[in-house]
Amino acid sequence: MTRATGPALILVVEDEEALRRDIVEELEEAGYRTLAAKDGTEALDLLTHNTPDLLLCDITMPGLDGYAVLRALRDRRPELSATPFVFLTALSEPREVIEGKRQGADDYLVKPVDYDLMLATVGARLRQVERIRSRHDDEVSSLRHALIGLSGGGAEAALDLIALGVVLLDEQAKPVHINRAAEEMAADADFIHAGKSAIQSPDPLSDRVLQRAIAETLEAARQGQEKTVGAMLHRVQDASTVSVLVCALVQSFGDHAGRPHAALFFCASDHRRRVPESLLMDLFGLTPTEARVAAALARSTRPADVAAELGVSQTTIAFHMRNLFQKTGTNRQADLIALILAGPMMIQS
Repeated sequence: MTRATGPALILVVEDEEALRRDIVEELEEAGYRTLAAKDGTEALDLLTHNTPDLLLCDITMPGLDGYAVLRALRDRRPELSATPFVFLTALSEPREVIEGKRQGADDYLVKPVDYDLMLATVGARLRQVERIRSRHDDEVSSLRHALIGLSGGGAEAALDLIALGVVLLDEQAKPVHINRAAEEMAADADFIHAGKSAIQSPDPLSDRVLQRAIAETLEAARQGQEKTVGAMLHRVQDASTVSVLVCALVQSFGDHAGRPHAALFFCASDHRRRVPESLLMDLFGLTPTEARVAAALARSTRPADVAAELGVSQTTIAFHMRNLFQKTGTNRQADLIALILAGPMMIQS
């Protein structure tokens, strides 16, 4: 299996009972866990409380067909945008393949199902997702390790050159360094309060989100685990927001008192600079169109505004966001925006 947490969970959606049973048996014999649904409605019910690692879905079914299941999945569970979706179909005409790809399907298996090909396709798609996640984890890990080494002096001064607000917290969630950009945000007192003992948001709901993210990352650091949490902080009096990326900095917890154990990256919507699209293409392997969408998201955060800015439909933006989630290894818009902003680090001229 490709997942360190155990066998991958496969959701099989097929209205033919005998075929559904055979597919499930083949997958379970290969070591996978399975869920089975006889139609699209039952599949969506299962997705309410389950998170599969891959879906095998028939196209032609009574009620909701496979295309409708795919659309509903992407709309209702955007965090599963990187989850492979493989169509099962008796139709092998090129237009059916094109339609499936256009709607966001990752692969096609034609009936009668070749089970060796099915298992090879499932394995390949799961390995692809695992490679993307590993690459993202490596990139964030490199940034974490660089920040762990900061212990005062000239190294921390370098953070003042960064346009993002950066706050480093010790094991008690107390700030050990606040760079110049974060100090400027805190001086406005609209989004964050930066005191000697804590970082807080004036908005109660936003503060709960922020404190939970900090607590989760510090607990991960205590356990020697890497963790990244994205969040959006809101200003009470208007619709302005701050994107926050909170990263656990893994080290020997008890032996480094006063050293940074979590890093917070802040970027206010009205302080955002234009993210170089060419840099996003290099960092995350984006196409030019994906880079334009990513840069626009970093400026406005609202997909509807991005669609209006780029002169395309919201459906088109949703399609590109699914690709962005997959290529960056994120599964929420807050994480995606925070990573877009933190990745290039936006060095000030």
